[in-house]
Amino acid sequence: MSAAGPAATAGERPSFGARLTRAMDADGPLCVGIDPHPGLLHAWGLPDDASGVRELALRVMDAVGGRVAAVKPQSALFERHGAVGVAVLEEVVAAGRATGTLVIVDAKRGDIGSTMAGYADAYLRDGSPLAGDALTVSPYLGFGSLSPAVEAAAATGRGLFVLALTSNPEGASVQHAVGPDGRSVARVVAEEAAALNAAELGRADATAEPRSARAVLGSTGLVVGATIGDAARRLGVDLAAVGGPLLAPGVGAQGAGPAELADVFGAARGAVLASSSRGVLAAGPQVAALRAAALRAAADAAAALA
Repeated sequence: MSAAGPAATAGERPSFGARLTRAMDADGPLCVGIDPHPGLLHAWGLPDDASGVRELALRVMDAVGGRVAAVKPQSALFERHGAVGVAVLEEVVAAGRATGTLVIVDAKRGDIGSTMAGYADAYLRDGSPLAGDALTVSPYLGFGSLSPAVEAAAATGRGLFVLALTSNPEGASVQHAVGPDGRSVARVVAEEAAALNAAELGRADATAEPRSARAVLGSTGLVVGATIGDAARRLGVDLAAVGGPLLAPGVGAQGAGPAELADVFGAARGAVLASSSRGVLAAGPQVAALRAAALRAAADAAAALA
């Protein structure tokens, strides 16, 4: 069962990295994506409206809550149904809190100044109904533009997953680009995240961190596609040096097995949190079948990343 623990105030809450480390040790390195897209709603016999999204999302939470390290609701697929859909996302966040399951809100926010501060307030502030345990963010207005989110996450014991090396073909035109200093954009992002983790872990109170079979992770992670091949090595990105979790879409149903994971992550495999959406959700709509698929995916991810 999940060891993520009950809700706590910012002063009592261990860091996100410490909580994720504990959850991965307890339940395996799996994050279940909650992606209520129209095709899946149809396949489950549900209407493509907020009521269908609610039924799907809460059924997934019933199946996996307390049994996997994390869940990752895709914010856009809730937002497309307006205010009622966003209210369902708030219910998913609350369900994660109730079951002790870490919630990574996949909103990929990235902006500047007061706008980024607004996103940080919405997704990372204690008391906000949209604030899960971590948020995905985009650094492509400059890593420094994420400062409001970095500061809010640090203040509340939450985490960030920064887009670094994504598997979509369009991403390479930006992420693989090399600057005047010879460093790729992805390398700069990884090094900025590594610096944040080094500062966090250097000042962390070791007595507050859970005992773990793996090194305790920092709270600033990267999103790295499991199907990018040797891109990290070619671009000089030292994933093992990041010191934070590596959220890896593409494991299992999307084609990444043990050989691909070894190629992409190498010595950083112990920091990988495999993300599976289709591979688990295709087993629905019955709760028992979803639960069995999630537990199987967690075991497969653990074996593939060993």
